[in-house]
Amino acid sequence: MIMEQTRQDNFNALYEIARSINSLLEPEELLERVLEIAMKHLSAERGFIILADPNKEDGYDVVTMKNFSSQRTSNEYAASSSVVTNVLNTGEAVLTFDAPNDERFESSVSIMAQKILSIICVPLRIGERTFGAVYLDSSTMLKEFNDESLKFLTIFGNLAGIAIENAKRYTELRNQNERLKNESDVTHLFANLIGKSDTWKSALEIVQRVLDIDVAILITGESGTGKELVARAIHENGSRKGLAFVAVNCSAIPESLIESELFGFVRGAFTGANATKKGLVEVADGGTLFLDEISDLPFALQSKLLRLLQEKEYRRIGDTVNRSADIRIIAATNKDLKNEVKNGTLREDLYFRLNVVDIHLPPLRERKDDIPLLAKHFLQRSAHMYKRSVDSIHPDAMLMLLANPWKGNVREFQNVIERAVVLCKGTQLTPADLVLDFTQRNSILPNSMTLEEIERQIIEATLDEMDGNRRRTAEKLGVSLRWLQYRLKEWNKD
Repeated sequence: MIMEQTRQDNFNALYEIARSINSLLEPEELLERVLEIAMKHLSAERGFIILADPNKEDGYDVVTMKNFSSQRTSNEYAASSSVVTNVLNTGEAVLTFDAPNDERFESSVSIMAQKILSIICVPLRIGERTFGAVYLDSSTMLKEFNDESLKFLTIFGNLAGIAIENAKRYTELRNQNERLKNESDVTHLFANLIGKSDTWKSALEIVQRVLDIDVAILITGESGTGKELVARAIHENGSRKGLAFVAVNCSAIPESLIESELFGFVRGAFTGANATKKGLVEVADGGTLFLDEISDLPFALQSKLLRLLQEKEYRRIGDTVNRSADIRIIAATNKDLKNEVKNGTLREDLYFRLNVVDIHLPPLRERKDDIPLLAKHFLQRSAHMYKRSVDSIHPDAMLMLLANPWKGNVREFQNVIERAVVLCKGTQLTPADLVLDFTQRNSILPNSMTLEEIERQIIEATLDEMDGNRRRTAEKLGVSLRWLQYRLKEWNKD
């Protein structure tokens, strides 16, 4: 009767255990729960779980333990290590009702020293593969563990093994998914930063790495490449999201006013200062201060900016008290700051403080792969903004966009698309809708070339780049495969 009750208790316990452990997907939490259940149900005093680990010198690692020393070299751990090693090597459970009189442990000085009376250790398995073990012992009662305990723990070990393996796979898949999301689709993190070219993605990968690090950033690139857009993306996706973003164009503010605009002034500081005024640094407190065209900052003011960068302190004009500013500073320029330092218009120490992380934005002529994406983006946005029914771009018009050198970069590109959408008479942009300055074409497209010749040169060059793959060529050019095949047939290249 007692035996039947024990078996019923074991069955009920296993049912509850299965429900409990299969609901846990975090390996660490699951392992602790497995050990807790095993010790409680079998009234063990101590226990640990060990998992095979090829990266460890001895081939396994203790992942959770209770009532053991954390030092794996201690005598109390040594008392059980030989038992576990045997279970891992053979895949067979070990049970002793009376360890001091068990001939298998006669040579184990540590078991005798620890006065361990009862030991039970079962393997954790998936199929025929043993990947760990559960060890329990007791030093208070003889025959604490019996055959029913062994049956229970063996079944429990099999359930636990499946749950542990599932939790590990879940964690691996989650980590892999997170890694792939970060690595392969960095551009999707920044909704307004359109592009898939390698040079553009390289810049965005640096952006991603500095989002939550309050380091000074220098964004370089030609006019129109999107420096302020990138600065805003850093702010809006970083730790200062939701706080102030203050943009200052250093070339647009007269030299006589820029210090008071940046740092503010107190009443009476100069003629006309009838009231105290906050500067833009103070307005940006807690958020981000974006200094565009930083090379145009007056030389006399550069030492004050340097102090702001180094000490996070500034002083209003006419004030005698320093103020602190918790701000992130992002600077931008379209000039070569090394030359500015050499020419004496920029302090060298300021250059080094600003240029902790340099993010260079490539010109559009080096991002030809992005032109179809940008064209589609600006077309959709312009059509929505101006309530136009334009929904596509004719392949000939797309090739004209690809052929243009875009000296004004993305800013010029956006203006051309917006104008074309506004003036377009139909639902598709055609070459007639585009106003481009072809006198500015680069050397690979001579002025004597006709549009058809330009089109053919671009298609043939892209086809060579794609190793003759027509589908990939069409995708890169932003045209349909059917249109491309039609053009090639016209040129007897079918």
